[in-house]
Amino acid sequence: MRKIKSFFGITAWLAAMMLLALACSDGLDIHQRYLFGLETMPVPKKIVQGETVEIRCKLIREGDYKEARYYIRFFQTDGTGELRMDDGRVLTSNDLFPLTKEVFRLYYTSRCTDQQTIDVYIEDDAGQVIQKTFSFQNEGAEEE
Repeated sequence: MRKIKSFFGITAWLAAMMLLALACSDGLDIHQRYLFGLETMPVPKKIVQGETVEIRCKLIREGDYKEARYYIRFFQTDGTGELRMDDGRVLTSNDLFPLTKEVFRLYYTSRCTDQQTIDVYIEDDAGQVIQKTFSFQNEGAEEE
């Protein structure tokens, strides 16, 4: 009877040790890459040459990795205009600029009388990219 109890005791002890060994891992679960998105307030659909439209933006991050860096770039597919940040920086088409805050404003100024479309890209240092498109129809002075 003692041999049976001893056998079950040793077996139970070995099973517990194996469970502990399998449950623990050497790798830490540290995330340095989190999904993110860009929320914007609604913007006007019509614009007049020389008019400036404000685009209110908020970077929505899934996690809070403090070392994450974000960048902005834009490309104008239709029309001509100027895009600048709320700190006064004028963005040049297809150049990458650092984003220094999660809530920011963009200001688009129309420089033509045609339809205008801009694609805004937000990129993180892990290579993830999101895109938002803004389109504006020209509203001529005679239509006002």
